[in-house]
Amino acid sequence: MLSEKELILSTKEFVAEDRVRSWKHLWFTLLLFIPSYIIILTINSWPLQLITSVFLGLLVVRLFIIYHDYNHKAILQNSIVADLIFKSFGLYILAPVSIWRRSHDYHHQNNSKLYTSSIGSFPIVTKSRYLEFSPKEKFYYLFIRHPLTILFGYIFVFFYGMAVLSFVRNPSKHWDSLVSIILHFGIAALIVTLFSWKILLFAFLIPNLISCALGSYLFYAQHNFPTVTFKDKNGWTYAYAALQSSSFMKFDPFMTWVTANIGYHHIHHLNSRIPFYRLPEAFSSMKELQNPKRTSIKLKDVISCLKLKVWDPEQEKMISLSEIYSR
Repeated sequence: MLSEKELILSTKEFVAEDRVRSWKHLWFTLLLFIPSYIIILTINSWPLQLITSVFLGLLVVRLFIIYHDYNHKAILQNSIVADLIFKSFGLYILAPVSIWRRSHDYHHQNNSKLYTSSIGSFPIVTKSRYLEFSPKEKFYYLFIRHPLTILFGYIFVFFYGMAVLSFVRNPSKHWDSLVSIILHFGIAALIVTLFSWKILLFAFLIPNLISCALGSYLFYAQHNFPTVTFKDKNGWTYAYAALQSSSFMKFDPFMTWVTANIGYHHIHHLNSRIPFYRLPEAFSSMKELQNPKRTSIKLKDVISCLKLKVWDPEQEKMISLSEIYSR
């Protein structure tokens, strides 16, 4: 058995980036946007436009996860072209670099640590702490974790949570959040002016609704699943949190491609410098990584994850709202 330090060190052999491979993944993903937009703009068939719009949303998810790897310094560092592409994409998707890096890096350093893990993540409190909340605090807490909040992540998680709140709380540090908001509305207005409201729906709104909903759920379920474990500061370690508090999601080949291997989330949390395309290699090479806690996007697993509300230290598990009051 490897110690936690040895386990983390053993993942370093997978950190090395294949620069050509990184560029191929990025350019191939970007190039797929071109025929998708051509179909929506030139073919007047709403069923085909709708299908293409859904595919565009999935493309945005893939590009976001590649963007996420770039911000972890796993791929395409010290490239002016990559820097321009990813910073522009961050503005477009309402997750500009300044707030994404600050919140997401904090999340990695405090994953599953009770009381300090809510920055950059969905808030989690203990059962006793929840019962002490005022009605207003309970409403706010449950609203953030509500399935409809995740479904409409485009509005609540990205537009309001990532962009608006970050700018309001610290305008000087997160000025790019304001740029992101202005750019977002500007793109929408330009589409309506040059094309139509129908094109706005298929080329802009539906892709953003789908990508943000799927992205919000993936981020939620990666750390909110029935067998997840949370610790206070004294019992918390980085490697334990990665392997016991981060889920593995096994997807079919297409969704594995769409999600850019983010299903290997326990490995990503163990070493975020591993490029997304090397995560399966690490999984198959290290037996210590092959028995993770699992969930999926199957309906029964989605329902099981969404029911979870608070951490119960007595039972050492997440429990539902009905279970909070049942004992």
